[in-house]
Amino acid sequence: MRLLFSRSVCAVFGAAMAVSKPVLAQNAQVAAAPTAREEIVIHGRRESAADAVPTTIESVTAEALADTVNVINTEDALKYLPNILVRKRHIGDTQSPMTTRTSGVGASARSLIYADGVLLSALIGNNNTAGSPRWSMVAPETISHIDVLYGPFAAEYAGNSIGAVVNIATRMPESFEATARVQAVWQSFSQYSTSDTYPAQQLSAFVGDRVGSFSWWVSVSHLNSRSQPLAYVTIARPANPSTAGAAVTGAYANVNRTNAPIQVLGAGGFEHQVQDNISAKLAYDINDDWRAAYSVGYFRNEDDASTESYLRDATGAPVYAGSVNSLGYNLSIPASAFSNNVYQLDEGHWMHSASLKSDEAQPWSFALVASLYDFGTTTQRIPSTTLPTANTGGAGSITDTGGTGWYTLDAKGRWHASGIQDLSFGAHYDHYTLSNYRTTLTDWVSGVTGTPASTARGRTETAALWFQDAWRFAPSWELTLGGRYEYWQAHDGFNFSAAPTLSVNQPALDASRFSPKASLAWTPVPEWRLSASFGMAYRFPTVAELYQAITTGGTLTVPNPNLKPERALSEEVSLTRDFAQGRVRVSVFQENVRDALLSQSAPLVTGSTTLFNYVQNVDETRARGIEVVAEADDVLIPGLQISASATYVDPIILSDPTFAAAVGKQTPQVPKFRATAVVTYRPDEHWALTLAGRYSDRVYGTIDNSDSVTQTYQGFEGYFLLDARVRYELDRHWSAAVGVDNFNNRKYFLFHPFPQRAVSAEMKYQY
Repeated sequence: MRLLFSRSVCAVFGAAMAVSKPVLAQNAQVAAAPTAREEIVIHGRRESAADAVPTTIESVTAEALADTVNVINTEDALKYLPNILVRKRHIGDTQSPMTTRTSGVGASARSLIYADGVLLSALIGNNNTAGSPRWSMVAPETISHIDVLYGPFAAEYAGNSIGAVVNIATRMPESFEATARVQAVWQSFSQYSTSDTYPAQQLSAFVGDRVGSFSWWVSVSHLNSRSQPLAYVTIARPANPSTAGAAVTGAYANVNRTNAPIQVLGAGGFEHQVQDNISAKLAYDINDDWRAAYSVGYFRNEDDASTESYLRDATGAPVYAGSVNSLGYNLSIPASAFSNNVYQLDEGHWMHSASLKSDEAQPWSFALVASLYDFGTTTQRIPSTTLPTANTGGAGSITDTGGTGWYTLDAKGRWHASGIQDLSFGAHYDHYTLSNYRTTLTDWVSGVTGTPASTARGRTETAALWFQDAWRFAPSWELTLGGRYEYWQAHDGFNFSAAPTLSVNQPALDASRFSPKASLAWTPVPEWRLSASFGMAYRFPTVAELYQAITTGGTLTVPNPNLKPERALSEEVSLTRDFAQGRVRVSVFQENVRDALLSQSAPLVTGSTTLFNYVQNVDETRARGIEVVAEADDVLIPGLQISASATYVDPIILSDPTFAAAVGKQTPQVPKFRATAVVTYRPDEHWALTLAGRYSDRVYGTIDNSDSVTQTYQGFEGYFLLDARVRYELDRHWSAAVGVDNFNNRKYFLFHPFPQRAVSAEMKYQY
């Protein structure tokens, strides 16, 4: 199979050579392609040799976002970039991981998200909950542009760049400016017996100025949103009918994702969120070459989740627990079935960063960036007693993750001379802390002290050195070589549980790895570029992966606190053709991962037939595919702009001695086909009309692909969504927009039920 991939690489090179021969003959007469419009949604690679990096880059600008995307939260800005999905379940969702070509929503640690060099990725976990990026620390009004770097081909970035790196660049004002924006969204949702409209409103403001060498800005926002249900309460249907139990009505007969019969009893996880964000940045130009900057962000989130029972007794009262007879079957509904979907989340997170940077236009440049992210106040309260009594109090628990966080330090130097040599090098350090305490309470609503129930804590840290040299050894050829050395440690791991009993200090781990990188690019004329890249990357286990604990037969066990780092070998060949008003890119890629860290079913004790889900090292996975990106301005008529992308991937598990049923199956949460398209028409300087589409085929949630049913809660379904946006710019101060996301009202599941048709409106004033 690797030979087939190598042949395809050779075929792409051969095709480029054949096409380029007549172009080379006309090189003296061919002028460079004009620069694309500033508003285009997807831009190509950097044209400046000084800014070149050895990887495929796609970008979006603030101007494009304003015209084409219904941006409420910062993560919306990535909506139409090629083969990128941010799993955003509703407006204001704090659990929004990013997927890439080869990794799904449960692999948040396989991508890196930065804002001005400050890490937003929460590498304390590799999941779609606590491991989700901290998008809220960047206000949409501050974005200048966003770059996405595909693959682990740049030595500057850690092995978490296996999938992609997102660089969000913010801007500093050149003179006084102020912006105020009002947004409102109405989502219509109807499924089972749940049918309602779920609104969201956001107020935001931005003010900034420059006075001499000093510049600053402050951004604030307030969001009040309500979500559709994030979960359904289901119960397995017994094998045989029965007349036992109190008669109830209202349940729905269905099947779960493995096609086993269930009954849907109600809906839960209706989140009501009130969020406040405030961020500020100060910058001082020491001289023409050096700038010092400091930024701070505070995120406040109050989230109250409720539930709804479809079951009614003979008097019409809702039923939440007990022995009932539903649709001819006797069901024993535990109190936790509904109460687990009721919770109160209180978050107050801080982020600080400081930087000292020199002008990269100079032959020598340097940068020093330090950051700190602190979970501060982070508590979640949940009841354990039966509803509706639990709505006002009673027994429950509180989980406190205050003290969790990370800090990072990056130093970088760069030297480039006459566009021939571009040498960069640097050092990196990070430190991650996990602190998770759960306490049982007699009053889950207002209780503050109780009995310790469980504890999980630990630390990881990484120190790294890296270098990269881009050498233009001939007018049309550039060779980039690089490497990254990393030393990783995990220590202070501890797990405690009151029942079942567990108290264990986990072993300390350490590992050192070197990751080589190489890229060769050929640009025979400005219109054509062919590149081949290779990169090795090591992704070290996160604290949460190492110190997980699960219950087995009344005993709490940590299955493997000695996980090995996963090793990725990635390759890509990319061919780009620029035109006067557009471009086309075709990329062929492959990724082989050894010791892949995936959650799978396996016995904890050798020889046992009892299976449990937990993170393990899977021997080898592979993903190979092809990606096509195209864009064009003034198509057919002036002002009509089109951009589109399509990606086919074959993700497969090659070897898994622990779980033979997984071998040959599709890697979980990675779709085989994904596509986007954006069409924007600007009839004049005031109007921008956009129609966009997003498509993905189905994925699997289980490593053995046993989840055959997609259209059910916890299933993973394919989808085709259509979005629209109309923006009108009245003058240089006032603008307004209306939009619709999922206006074809596709009802689908990605484990959770996802939003249906949502209409948005916004008004913006800019001074």
